Amino acid sequence: MMNKLGDEMYALCRELFPICRSITGDDFRQSLAILKTHIPNMKVFEVPSGTKCFDWEVPREWNIRNAYIIDPDGNKFCDFKKSNIHVVGYSIPVKNTVSLDELQEHLYSLPEQPEAIPYITSYYKERWGFCITHRNRARLKQGEYKVVIDSELKEGSLTYGELIIPGQTSQEVFLSTYFCHPSMANDNLSGPVVTTFLAKWLSYRKNRFTYRIIFIPETIGSIAYLSKNLSEMKRNIIAGFNVSCIGDDRSYSYLPSRQGNTLADRAALHVLKHMHPEYTAYSFLERGSDERQYCSPGVDLPVCSVMRTKYGCYPEYHTSLDNLNLVTPAGLYGGYEVLRRSIECIELNKTLRATVSCEPQLGKRGLYPTISMKNSYVQVWDMMNLLAYSDGSYDLLKVAEIIDTPLWEMSETINNLKSEGLLEIVNK
Repeated sequence: MMNKLGDEMYALCRELFPICRSITGDDFRQSLAILKTHIPNMKVFEVPSGTKCFDWEVPREWNIRNAYIIDPDGNKFCDFKKSNIHVVGYSIPVKNTVSLDELQEHLYSLPEQPEAIPYITSYYKERWGFCITHRNRARLKQGEYKVVIDSELKEGSLTYGELIIPGQTSQEVFLSTYFCHPSMANDNLSGPVVTTFLAKWLSYRKNRFTYRIIFIPETIGSIAYLSKNLSEMKRNIIAGFNVSCIGDDRSYSYLPSRQGNTLADRAALHVLKHMHPEYTAYSFLERGSDERQYCSPGVDLPVCSVMRTKYGCYPEYHTSLDNLNLVTPAGLYGGYEVLRRSIECIELNKTLRATVSCEPQLGKRGLYPTISMKNSYVQVWDMMNLLAYSDGSYDLLKVAEIIDTPLWEMSETINNLKSEGLLEIVNK
């Protein structure tokens, strides 16, 4: 199962990797269309350029066809067709001949990573530029350089995808992932790919909660979505996860909601404690993705983040080195499993109450050994501890933490006790 799912997720990453996504444009739409082949019930929405979204405004739509520089000897470099991060995102169109000194004002490189192409954008101020390895930049010689950027900025729209999976209740679990970087494997593709496969899993099961799943451009996408849906989200969402950087195989990370104690926080911490106790916990002060919007004052949604290596904390971040060698089938599957278990814990979490006083007679119900021997109790110790804390005041996540047992491993015991009338649900 692990190999098959991991390979399928990696194959989807590989299909999406070459596409030059940005916060708007046809390449974002193309990427959503590919996801829609996996989750056909996803709806696609367009928010027109100029739309006011709280303190922000949807920018003009950007599309790019080609870009390159030709040096004084006629050699082409910074070729968009070879790497789409050679161009500063949202660069205005340009066709000009410039001196090296003037060209240098429009070049971006990383002296500390001389073999990496940096990922640079300029969404809200018009400019043009190219991104280049520092090693190649140092080799440029004096002379005239031809620069071409065949791009377009126009009145268009911002695009996002939304999938609603109805459950038994109107209460919602929210999954959000951003999808707006060109050729970034961990810091872009891993989130949408893992979320797509979570959506497929959720679509085939009977869920207690309704699931609201969105694929958006980072920052302006979450702000635009909130501006359209905030009142309904505040009314219905009980837990949520911002899905990002979840495809490498180095580590696991957790970044809390602003409150730090929401149902999503508790589920994520419970899962990481039992599955990957070596995980790194960050502070909300170290936030950097769309949790900034979901947890902002006045929004206050119960959203946290579970990641593999956190954004900004690995050397390949926002460079050409964040490629298909960084994410792995095993890394993607591991991220998927942590989030799947977190969702499973939220689905299972209820408050239960024992229906009898003192310990129930488990033997006559076939739940306890009928021959009493040394250590007989060990076989049912978790069951006895579960009953001991089922007083109607603790939910199952709290009980699981107290008795130090993964909640998903308690399902059979809970069902057995409920079928024997020894536990009742206090809240559904």
